[in-house]
Amino acid sequence: MPREKGRKVVTSNRKAWHDYAILDTYEAGMALTGTEVKSLRMGRASLVDAFAQERGGEFYLYGMHIPEYSQGTWTNHEPRRTRKLLLNKIEIDRLQGKLKESGLTLVPLSVYFNDGWAKVEIGLARGKKSYDKRQDLAKRDAEREIQKVAGRRSKGME
Repeated sequence: MPREKGRKVVTSNRKAWHDYAILDTYEAGMALTGTEVKSLRMGRASLVDAFAQERGGEFYLYGMHIPEYSQGTWTNHEPRRTRKLLLNKIEIDRLQGKLKESGLTLVPLSVYFNDGWAKVEIGLARGKKSYDKRQDLAKRDAEREIQKVAGRRSKGME
């Protein structure tokens, strides 16, 4: 069977973009079991309440929910188990240095298959205050209104 090409998104964490200011993004592999991969290929996963943390010089993903594979047997996986992230040593060192700053955390942004390999995009993030969220919403609404008016003008409606 030929190898998959391209990028197929399984799930994304849109709430992370709302709750956090994403400073930098990293692509990491995940250490998964066979039934987890099959469940991901069916498009079943959730990043709600998921986060990444450093433990013993390595990074782990906590709280990510991959439901049990429906055709799995007794070898099925635990849905919310801790999963190891596969990063280069240079990236691990860089992230450890940046996480020492106060107020920074690692948040998973999306899970996808890249050329057949399961990957997670993690973002180095700083939490937004409620007034920052309101400003972002107002800015997005203003941009949407500008696009709407520009669209009308280009069609000759105004």
